[in-house]
Amino acid sequence: MSEPVVTRFAPSPTGYLHIGGARTALFNWLYARARGGRFLLRIEDTDRARHNEAAVAAIIDGLSWLGLDWDGEPVSQYARRDRHAEVAHALLDKGAAYRCYMTPEETEAARERARAEQVRFESPWRDADPARAPADRPFAVRFKAPRAGETIVRDAVQGEVRFPNDALDDLILLRSDGAPTYNLAVVVDDHDMGVTHVVRGDDHLNNAARQQQIYEALGWRVPVFAHVPLIHGPDGKKLSKRHGALGVEAYRDDGFLPEGLANYLLRLGWSHGDDEIIPRERALEWFDIADINKAPARLDFEKLRHVNAHYVRTLTDDAFAEKAAPFIEAAGHALDEERRAMLVRAAPFLKERCATLKDVVEAGAFLFLARPLAVEGKAAKPLQKEGARALVKDVAALLTNEADWSDAAALDEALRNFAESRGLGFGQVGPALRAALTAGRPAPGLGETLYSLGRAESLARLADQAG
Repeated sequence: MSEPVVTRFAPSPTGYLHIGGARTALFNWLYARARGGRFLLRIEDTDRARHNEAAVAAIIDGLSWLGLDWDGEPVSQYARRDRHAEVAHALLDKGAAYRCYMTPEETEAARERARAEQVRFESPWRDADPARAPADRPFAVRFKAPRAGETIVRDAVQGEVRFPNDALDDLILLRSDGAPTYNLAVVVDDHDMGVTHVVRGDDHLNNAARQQQIYEALGWRVPVFAHVPLIHGPDGKKLSKRHGALGVEAYRDDGFLPEGLANYLLRLGWSHGDDEIIPRERALEWFDIADINKAPARLDFEKLRHVNAHYVRTLTDDAFAEKAAPFIEAAGHALDEERRAMLVRAAPFLKERCATLKDVVEAGAFLFLARPLAVEGKAAKPLQKEGARALVKDVAALLTNEADWSDAAALDEALRNFAESRGLGFGQVGPALRAALTAGRPAPGLGETLYSLGRAESLARLADQAG
């Protein structure tokens, strides 16, 4: 029986949940959950100068919004610093690490010389007699990296990647103040947490070689590495602020659904044939890290909107109204009970016109106009034609006395019958009615508009403009 899969997401709490980090979390979550494994969350908060509790909350909120639940409590890397130091001293005891008494100034000078001579930097304390160690002088603990040969990382995405050992110098494990460094902390935490697969951005590929050396020095099993190419902007350059939103919360605030964003992120660097719409249950069935592309993916905002539009259309009418309401209220429209009922009635027609929930502010603006409607500009012209207002009055009478208000199709049929009874083309009836009902605001078909507004509001708006 194979060992259960354990993956982890390990963000630094210095800001929002980055869109690239969200994709990494999604890949880890899918890989573990599909195999009955565990998905863990670790906050890599050893850099106390940049630590931000609000950022931790934003990361947790973003993951929760995306539906990426984790097992157990989030692990604080900083809280495990004593364990990291313990392992560093174990490496000292094994002769796989050494105490380095170089000052920062000595270290920088030695690095300068190494660069000038094009050789690997090495501390003079690497092979020094411990008896020569100066008393009461601070020291760092350095890893004694192999000098010759290669470190070969067998990566599930990148394939076999070779690193000449003479290019990997003796990294610091513990600083002179006793603080552990990133590469040591990550190895210790992943080992202690039982992580079997490390899925992360390929900007960590160089770290993988150093971390593998530490694993091997400790006699610990090396996890499966899978380094995912980063997300680039539409121009092919590394994603940055100039490309727009970087944090998950910005997409949420722009009206994207978690299902839509997750579906799009899944398709950035991974594919299943030509499938664009991949619900979560299908993603769990199909996803494998072996299918992740080696080339960077480009963020395409229009494609993101297209994918999100699909999930907007799948919402129930009540769910659409509930999720859209905050965007409508943020735009300054009060939603009393009557307006909410309008929004629910309009939902089937608005969903087809909205790629994001925020689009409802414009697509549904006709619902929230105050009476009497201020019909101005181009919208006023249909009502200024001779007989237009009288026509509106006659339509209002028909809709009051004879129309079936049970659905939009019945109202459309009533309007067509009215036009035919007067020997008019619908183009002679529709513009005046639309102006009276919407003041020229974007709106669905006339029957759909009437049904959305409801009988009382529709007839009141028509009466306001009738001759």
